[in-house]
Amino acid sequence: MTAAEISRIAGVTRATVSNWRRRHDDFPAPSGGTETSPLYDLPAVQAWLRGRGHTSTASPTEELRTALRLLGPGSGVAARLFPLVAAASRRTPEELAELAAVPDDQLIAQAEKTAGELPAAVPEAEPVRYGPDDAGAVRALLGCVREAGAQAAVDVLAERELDEGAASGVYQTPEGLALLMARLLPAGTSRVLDPACGSGTLLAAAARQGAQELYGQDSLPVQGQRTAVRLLLAAPEAETTIRVGDSLRADAFPDVTVDAVLCNPPFADRDWGHDELAYDPRWAYGLPPRFESELAWVQHALAHLEPGGHAVMLLPPALAFRSSGRRVRAELIRSGALRAVVSLPARAAYPLHIGLQIWVFQRPEPGGTDRTTVLFVDGEGEQRDGAAGAPSATDTATAGTRGGSRPRRSGSSSSAASSAPASSASAASFDWAGLTDRVLGQWAAFTTAPDTYADEPGVARAVPLVDLLDDVVDVTPARHVRATAADIDPAALARRVHDLHEQLAEQVAALAAASASGGWQPSGSSAREWRTATVSDLGRGGALTVLRAATPGTRGSKGGTAPTVDRPVLTARDVSAGNPPSGGSVDLHADAAQPVAAGDVLVRAVASGGDAAAMTRVADDQDAGALLGAHIHLLRPDPARLDPWFLAGFLGAEDNIASASTGSTLVHVTPGRLRVPLLPLEEQRRYGEAFRRVYELRAAVRRTADLAADTAAILTTGLTAGVLLPPDTPDSRSA
Repeated sequence: MTAAEISRIAGVTRATVSNWRRRHDDFPAPSGGTETSPLYDLPAVQAWLRGRGHTSTASPTEELRTALRLLGPGSGVAARLFPLVAAASRRTPEELAELAAVPDDQLIAQAEKTAGELPAAVPEAEPVRYGPDDAGAVRALLGCVREAGAQAAVDVLAERELDEGAASGVYQTPEGLALLMARLLPAGTSRVLDPACGSGTLLAAAARQGAQELYGQDSLPVQGQRTAVRLLLAAPEAETTIRVGDSLRADAFPDVTVDAVLCNPPFADRDWGHDELAYDPRWAYGLPPRFESELAWVQHALAHLEPGGHAVMLLPPALAFRSSGRRVRAELIRSGALRAVVSLPARAAYPLHIGLQIWVFQRPEPGGTDRTTVLFVDGEGEQRDGAAGAPSATDTATAGTRGGSRPRRSGSSSSAASSAPASSASAASFDWAGLTDRVLGQWAAFTTAPDTYADEPGVARAVPLVDLLDDVVDVTPARHVRATAADIDPAALARRVHDLHEQLAEQVAALAAASASGGWQPSGSSAREWRTATVSDLGRGGALTVLRAATPGTRGSKGGTAPTVDRPVLTARDVSAGNPPSGGSVDLHADAAQPVAAGDVLVRAVASGGDAAAMTRVADDQDAGALLGAHIHLLRPDPARLDPWFLAGFLGAEDNIASASTGSTLVHVTPGRLRVPLLPLEEQRRYGEAFRRVYELRAAVRRTADLAADTAAILTTGLTAGVLLPPDTPDSRSA
């Protein structure tokens, strides 16, 4: 390990490590590297640190990453550890701690015996053998399973294997998106296939909804192993079959038909087998064009469905309008196989720069009811309106509203990539609960009574098939759901504009008050210097307690539906936006029902690189009693020793977050490494009051910007639709 890694696990600066090397003769000697970049033996460094009372502040996942890196590329130990994760998940924390404490030779023997219990459950897993050099990685794995959960360990192992393979393009489907797709399936769906299963997120979501037979295939062995272990953890009662291979060229389930297919397939794959599969019987709706691999995946999914079965697929927006796929799209519509298309906002899932779409299919039944319409839902527009903090023009002004260049891989069947954790970036702060409620509400109304479904202009429409079968066959939701002048009530829109102007005026006044200057003085000719302590140090001293919420799908999940909660859930998005608790069951892990108390300090656990939103906040009376959602660390300070706002302010500083984080595109915050100045309580309170004012300023700016944007959007809609007249001005009156 490097000196930088030593500083990270010890919670000190690199300068401190350099001082240790110079001042302590017993500091471990380099075991490799160069004179300018020495490498040290991890167990020797850990023993030295323990001898001086330094407890590691690195997270269990980071310690596992470090242990795997020390073994070097090509060791293959990560793949061999997958069965051990599944077996270790069945042990109690006490048993894992006891196992990790035995000598190396006993540890290796016991690990081989434990991992050997499950070889048949993991595809392409050879009988497990570990060597003496693997002892550190085995110990780190057991610690990760014990402290962070088995799923966290699985993700680290997969990340390592994908990096070793120099693959590119694999992105894990966000948990919220996976659950939305699974909930679009009919109740009682039992047999589910994912032919591009990747990390297994979609199959795990199906299991949470009650599916009992799970089939998955992926071209990467590491992804197949990852899915198999994930499902052993998340759905131990389900019958699971995972295979490795290219689903289009070498279908592992040629004779299997299922109730449903969930799939997030590769995008824009030019090497999917167009020529060799030209006469494949799966192409019942037309030969997929060479550059339309997604249409091959769509027809592969339909071929595996029982008549009447459903397929829910995540697809790129260009598939909805590209001319090369027009004939196949037309046949999917004409046959009644295409039931719905839902657009998602950009940043909801990778790739973040485009808004993906969910397509819902249903295999036609011989002699079944003719389907005459396709449902379109503009989830992108809904998310924009929800983010603005105010209803859209059509929410209040419409009649009949119901209320309420390499292939891109997505944990997919071929290729691989910058590994999976990055997909959580958007999930950590995205309002999946709100989007899910809106989409499922429209889908339920449409499927219950498609002939009497009432459109919601600007949000959702059921479009007759004949209107879609034109020269373009464009099924982009925004094209079909946009509100027209006939949908808007001019009087209702004018009232809405008046209300928004009043709210905006009040908010501008509040912003002016929050931004009023006064009382800010320079500290002197130079910046103040102070002694600091890490959060881990403060926790050991009893000044605060650190509570972590598990992420969805980690340790303790036993399948079945999401837990039902009778209290709101505080989400990471609420922390950054300053909103009251807005989450529900989907945001809460079954083992993470941690009530929030007034005065708790909330720290977002995950953020995307360059994220300017607030990373911390202090819970108030409005938050008290809410349950702690995923991707949040909760710090509970002793009010007699720490002021909450002082703590939140320093913890959320940009430099502090950067020094206590790992990752670049996606930043994972390790709370134990965050640092806080050691100041008397009275002085803490002065700083705390200042930080509270800064937080209120940030919140006021956000609310003002949201109201201004919504007001401008509604005015533009009203003027361009011809339902609002420009106001009189002196010049217009004189004219």
